[in-house]
Amino acid sequence: MDRDHHSPSDESHDHHHDHHAHDEDTVAIAVVTVSSSRTLDDDPGGDAIESAFEASSHDVADRSLVTDDAAAIADAVAAAMDDGADVVVTTGGTGLTDDDVTVEAVGALFDREIPGFGELFRWLSYEEVGPMAMASRATAGVVDDRLVFCLPGSENAARMGSEELIAPAAGHLLGLVRR
Repeated sequence: MDRDHHSPSDESHDHHHDHHAHDEDTVAIAVVTVSSSRTLDDDPGGDAIESAFEASSHDVADRSLVTDDAAAIADAVAAAMDDGADVVVTTGGTGLTDDDVTVEAVGALFDREIPGFGELFRWLSYEEVGPMAMASRATAGVVDDRLVFCLPGSENAARMGSEELIAPAAGHLLGLVRR
């Protein structure tokens, strides 16, 4: 019998072949807010991300804020990973204006992209904002054995992306990239 396609009644199935056996229970998160106008005291998007992860029993290890500068954004994401973050979530800089450079800055760090994240994010956004959802370039990728997600800067987008997509899946996705 093909062990990867066992039936629930397969008594010989062992934990080693369980699809979720490698899931990480607690994930260290870093939140990087990209904004030239906000402060960490006035960061509703970052606050929404932090709340979503704390509600999922993950550890928000670090919060930082950088300006809309590609080098500064890449440095902040790399520094968060150097400080032990398993998952880095950025908020801001994913739109279509000239100063929206998060996707390019962080994308340059990716070993592999996770296209399904952006696709699901825009699909969920479409249900809330209609065709304007296409303006979001929300993205995600794997860097070494860590995950990086880039969310828009709006509080609603940051909450929806972190509550509905990232927080519930982070432990499983991390387990997959660390197998």
